Amino acid sequence: MSKITLTVIKADVGGSVGHTDVHPELLEIAKEHLKEKGKMLIDFCVTHVGDDLELIMTHKGGVDNKEVHKLAWDALWACAQRAKELKLYGAGQDLLKDSFSGNVKGLGPGVAEMEFEERKSEPVIIFMADKTEPGAWNLPLYKMFADPFNTIGLVIDPSMHQGFKFEVYDMIGHKKIIFETPQEIYDMLVFIGATGRYCVRKVYTKNNEIAAVSSTQRMNFMAGKYIGKDDPVLIVRCQNGLPAVGEALEPFANPHLVAGWMRGSHNGPMIPVSIEDAVPTRFDGPPRVCALGFQLAEGKLIGPQDFFKDVAFNNARKKALEIADYIRSMGPFEPHRLHLEELEYTTFPQVAEKLQGRWEEE
Repeated sequence: MSKITLTVIKADVGGSVGHTDVHPELLEIAKEHLKEKGKMLIDFCVTHVGDDLELIMTHKGGVDNKEVHKLAWDALWACAQRAKELKLYGAGQDLLKDSFSGNVKGLGPGVAEMEFEERKSEPVIIFMADKTEPGAWNLPLYKMFADPFNTIGLVIDPSMHQGFKFEVYDMIGHKKIIFETPQEIYDMLVFIGATGRYCVRKVYTKNNEIAAVSSTQRMNFMAGKYIGKDDPVLIVRCQNGLPAVGEALEPFANPHLVAGWMRGSHNGPMIPVSIEDAVPTRFDGPPRVCALGFQLAEGKLIGPQDFFKDVAFNNARKKALEIADYIRSMGPFEPHRLHLEELEYTTFPQVAEKLQGRWEEE
């Protein structure tokens, strides 16, 4: 059986209004482009979370496929041009270059993709976040694949009992390391708890079968200045030796604090919401996460199911809003505002330079 590639590419091509939403016309432009030009695709789904346009595609070209990446780039570029005509906010801000060069990595858009052989039943979840960064997936991925209090399959399913392998990526040092769980959990937590620098990029079974992959692009590092948070995506395969769908969703029942929110400079709770409610307005937030479920059938995307539309996540939403009320009361003080190292691409360097001569030695 030939392998299927599942590719998710996203970008902020222009917000409507401000940083809250994607204009319906941009969604249609992307759909028409993929429909007309995407002959290499098996199937696709165009959606959005907040002001981020999401392209979900299946094909047989493998990861980093130039043809597929160019298709996505051209679709996003066409959307950005229309966004400029509509004077949408930050039009084209995630497209850092004027031309395509091999694949979209390093050009601005976020990418998560994996290649695998379809199983007898192949359920996948596409998690999409707005107003946060790639490290936001660290805690959920840990809970999905390493925490038996979240994923009972680690205890009672013989096919999961041996644990998983985590590929952790250093987004500043551009290095990676593989941790084996459960035996190296404590070592791994030293790093993945530092979500601004280290992120869980991939998870594998002990037999090296891909289980999850996240986008790890840091916009500020690529652009050399603050132009917005990274709004990452995550693909998780489920069932049959992997976390059940409910185990993959369970980490979001207790909202955790993530970096991002207003001007990408604040910590706040990540609220699990439906696509319909993924329109962050309060203080340009709080951060949102959506989860679309698909059954793959010979590469066809059967779905989606909007998982966080479920009333079972109502308490998580209520708790997140209470956390938002509390942490917002701190205004410009840490820990609501990010620590100074994370403000490297805001006004902090300019203010520090301006006042450098006024600091007196004691």
